[in-house]
Amino acid sequence: MELRSISLLNYRNLQEVNVNFSPKINCLIGCNGMGKTNLLDAVYYLSFCKSAVNASDSSNIMHDAAFFMLQGCYCSDKGIESEVSCGLKRNDKKQFRKDGKLYDRLSDHIGSVPLVMVSPADNELIAGGSEERRRFMDVVISQYDKEYLQSLIRYNRALQQRNALLRGDREPDADMMSLIEEMMTEEALFIHGCRRNFIDELVPIFTKFHNAITGGNEPVALGYRSHLNEGDLLEILRNSRADDRRLGHTSKGVHRDELIMQLCGYPLRREGSQGQNKTFLVSLKLAQYDFLRAKGGEMPLLLLDDIFDKLDSRRVEQIISLVSGNDFGQIFITDVNREHIDHILEGVSGGYHLFEVQGGCVELLKSREV
Repeated sequence: MELRSISLLNYRNLQEVNVNFSPKINCLIGCNGMGKTNLLDAVYYLSFCKSAVNASDSSNIMHDAAFFMLQGCYCSDKGIESEVSCGLKRNDKKQFRKDGKLYDRLSDHIGSVPLVMVSPADNELIAGGSEERRRFMDVVISQYDKEYLQSLIRYNRALQQRNALLRGDREPDADMMSLIEEMMTEEALFIHGCRRNFIDELVPIFTKFHNAITGGNEPVALGYRSHLNEGDLLEILRNSRADDRRLGHTSKGVHRDELIMQLCGYPLRREGSQGQNKTFLVSLKLAQYDFLRAKGGEMPLLLLDDIFDKLDSRRVEQIISLVSGNDFGQIFITDVNREHIDHILEGVSGGYHLFEVQGGCVELLKSREV
């Protein structure tokens, strides 16, 4: 997949931007706060129907503006052109279109434009709660398995219903609880199977990338922990009703699944240095990219936001060597340091565009076409 151009109106600090991109490497330089990450976030938004930064859609509208508009022109690996657009007015519902046709459900768009983003916010995968790591699994699987996303929606709906009964003033109706628990179990079995298969397939890819970046000197591991690994969820839910009633929420199920991250046999969040954590996360995201490419056939877009902070020069060179090869497609890189970007571009043989972002304006500084 290639993003040939993007047009923005009133997106965060980008008032009006129209940019044509290189099919291979696109570098964005500029000081902090100038809009580099906002431009990447707009690219992300057109893939996932939401911002990677702001949970509230309206907060992406420029201050004092009444709306924002995004439009991207794409070309698939098979040469099929398409246009994706999104508009949002304040206090209104956003509208997402592909080739002019309005989506009935935003979830129908997920996976149409595969994308992987590496950013400083990824550190929450290590430092944050288990919901961050479940979200990572959900985002990846949803891009190639439409039924997974729908199953996840149905499971969460049933979970909310069970929690509402648990918190009620009256003792929950036993028949209603049984019906909800059966619905949860049916969806959970499917979700658990998808997550387990995903991790099983991802681990060797992740290990390959991590070894390539580190030279294989830092043993790492990924694992998947779930209540469904312990037995039948329906029985587990029934047996936990009394405890859950006291807690006021459902304590067992795939909504409590965990992705285990280890370095040298110990939890990564406790053992890893900043550089080791960054290397782990970059390897994880590159493995995600390779996995999606194999599953979907389309080359995902790769967004690398401030990726080289906390990494030594050798690891940076290894990462650039990996992503500039034929196994990766279109890449977007941001950095505050022009010397870092110039060094990167000196080492690649393909085409590139180098942009400067300043005060919400984007200017092409130089390019090379191949």
